[in-house]
Amino acid sequence: MGQRVLRHLQTGPGARRIRVLALTSSDGRVAALRAQGATPLVGNLDDVGTLRRLSGVATRVLHLAPPPGEGAGGSAWWRDPRTVALARALRLRSLPVSLVYASTSGVYGDCQGDLVAETRAVAPATPRAQRRVNAERAVRHLGRAGVRASVLRIPGIYAPDREGGTPEARLRRGTPVLCAEDDVFTNHIHAEDLARACMAALWRGRPQRAYNVSDSTHMKMGDYFDLAADLYGLPRPPRVPRSGAQEQLSLMLLSFMSESRRLDNRRMLCELGVRLRYPSVADGLRA
Repeated sequence: MGQRVLRHLQTGPGARRIRVLALTSSDGRVAALRAQGATPLVGNLDDVGTLRRLSGVATRVLHLAPPPGEGAGGSAWWRDPRTVALARALRLRSLPVSLVYASTSGVYGDCQGDLVAETRAVAPATPRAQRRVNAERAVRHLGRAGVRASVLRIPGIYAPDREGGTPEARLRRGTPVLCAEDDVFTNHIHAEDLARACMAALWRGRPQRAYNVSDSTHMKMGDYFDLAADLYGLPRPPRVPRSGAQEQLSLMLLSFMSESRRLDNRRMLCELGVRLRYPSVADGLRA
């Protein structure tokens, strides 16, 4: 994801005037980042002492790092210490003009297929979604200090060059999906369109604003995999009732199949001015 954003920064309007700083926790990535035209900053969001140099060096900040995984927060399992650490580091000197945080549409929880706008109250149903809500609150708190903070609520990201970025491997494994009467709505965004939305939010995002960054497809999960199977020339996945899915699917997959919502992306299209290159998953998968 970061590589796509970097490419857009280097090729978009005003690219020659932009200096890109890239935070990495790995010394081994320094040379690769330099080769891509970025200035590497070595630091670790899990080690607060390494972040002091971030303060005052950037006018716009794109925060793509996920919260730590299960058990990393100890008793405060619902917190995202990484976002809190970043926010504190940015406060040490002059604040950036804007900050964009990549969150997840999972913060809405199960909406029973409703069309969901950003004004809907969050209702996270999983620990990872609760950590995202905590991160969003840290970002909004920084926004009250004077940063133009925007939150992008992102569904499933797909692209052929991402690891696990298309349904093909799952289809080849024959992983089942829910039968039609038990199926849930799912939402997607192509990685290229997500990178463009990140860029738009850095410059055009409104203060303290959340944006659903999703394409315009309203499709149930089983239909999505049927579409992909037909495009790839593979067998459609078997359908199972929800009662039988627990015996065949991982807890992670089951959690995705327990939430149904349709994301309203009009705020992204109108306020950020994002023109989707792939307005539907059919467009993206065919490409």
